[in-house]
Amino acid sequence: MAVDAARSDEGFTSVAATRVLVAACRAAGLNDKGAELIRLGENALFRLVEAPVIVRVARGREWLSTARKEVAVARWLAGEGVSAARIVEDLEQPLLVDGHPVTFWHRIVEGDRKASYGELGAVLRDLHSLTLPAGLELPRFDPFGKQERRIDRAPIPEDDRTFLRKRWRELQDRYSELRFETPKGPVHGDAHVQNLMVDDRGQVILIDFEAFCYDHPEWDLMVTAVEHHSLGWQSDEQYADFVSAYGRDLYDWPGYETLRSLQEFGMTTWLMQNIREDEKTAAEYRRRIAALRDDAAPRDWRPW
Repeated sequence: MAVDAARSDEGFTSVAATRVLVAACRAAGLNDKGAELIRLGENALFRLVEAPVIVRVARGREWLSTARKEVAVARWLAGEGVSAARIVEDLEQPLLVDGHPVTFWHRIVEGDRKASYGELGAVLRDLHSLTLPAGLELPRFDPFGKQERRIDRAPIPEDDRTFLRKRWRELQDRYSELRFETPKGPVHGDAHVQNLMVDDRGQVILIDFEAFCYDHPEWDLMVTAVEHHSLGWQSDEQYADFVSAYGRDLYDWPGYETLRSLQEFGMTTWLMQNIREDEKTAAEYRRRIAALRDDAAPRDWRPW
């Protein structure tokens, strides 16, 4: 289903995403009054006040197939009994509003704690043991799929754009040389601890299926390994809990350095899309791009 909203040339900003939200809620019969923007990243996430619903607005029509995949994965995980985010089943999913795919999700009432790294390791271990059903077609993990669009469209200096294009080509060469020894299976694709929520009953819930794919499990271990070994975002004890729960430390794998470079590149290009939102975002982007230009520089990046 496609819906028209008033168009604007400001790009995918919080203002533009809110305009899409209003039109989508009207089409779905939901009240958008008081809706709160809770995150602007690859998508804009809104919390509705009048219904226990989270609305995800994607950046453009090219994300339509991804939105359809998210809906299919959510239904599969529900059928498997996996503790994961659930779509609102009585609404057509996804809506296409002014070229932006929109999906609707049941709001998770958060408890009084965050998920632990040990819980993340256990969730990934269980996810990787699942078998895909017939008819659920998932893509391979693609560390480059979004990068070219991000580099072309982000409001960054041209010398940064030139550097990122050169690095993008270098990383493609390194990626082609990777050799995996593990079997393929379901992979979350963006497996950091912030993509787990703990509800008010203490249940750990997996969220965000945008990057879900069928590939080697190393792609899911990459995120936490890089956050620990390169960025220092977890204590040694937290990372040890993750490794113990999953049963493997990716740092010991010969391909780790290539995955580290891919992860840091993706974290930088993801952030640079929103540097016009505020100076804090712009400053963090400058910190990250400076580090990418010097492989030996410390990664004093801030979680975002």
